[in-house]
Amino acid sequence: MTNYTLSVFTTNTVGLLNRITIIFTRRRLNIESLTVSETERRGVSRFTIVIRNENREVVEKLVRQIRKVTDVLAVYGYLDDEIIFNEVALFKLATPLGGEPIDVKTINLDWNAKVVHWGLEYVVVEKNGTEDDLNEFYAYLKKWEILEYVKSGRIAVGKTEKGLVEFLPEGNWEIV
Repeated sequence: MTNYTLSVFTTNTVGLLNRITIIFTRRRLNIESLTVSETERRGVSRFTIVIRNENREVVEKLVRQIRKVTDVLAVYGYLDDEIIFNEVALFKLATPLGGEPIDVKTINLDWNAKVVHWGLEYVVVEKNGTEDDLNEFYAYLKKWEILEYVKSGRIAVGKTEKGLVEFLPEGNWEIV
């Protein structure tokens, strides 16, 4: 299966998420991750949607369908080698008295992660990276008791010289 990352630029409108995701449901396509955030343009939101599919034509048809949704300004589809992307994960690890101590030096230096909270009975570690990076780090942390694990959806920017919002339709866009 091939990963496709869709960048969907929209106005900030109530109910728009539902109108976009229903297109995936109708086509029986699973969304692997979904992240929505503001952009550097006031009033413009960005949906970063990751799907896995073997058929590029299916993805292209999906992009064309999303473009038809009212309040969608632009949609771009990318393969992994066409973008720079990352995810963020938080790991809550048990630190019981007498248990194996957390190796903070290895976590910081070798894994490029950081402890963001020290509690009496647990610590919270944050790690940024690709899905593979996070899975490898998860495997490393299994020697401690993982109390909680949560991961964000993918965030991505294009490898183009300009930002993607430069390609939005003409408008009086205010920079935030």
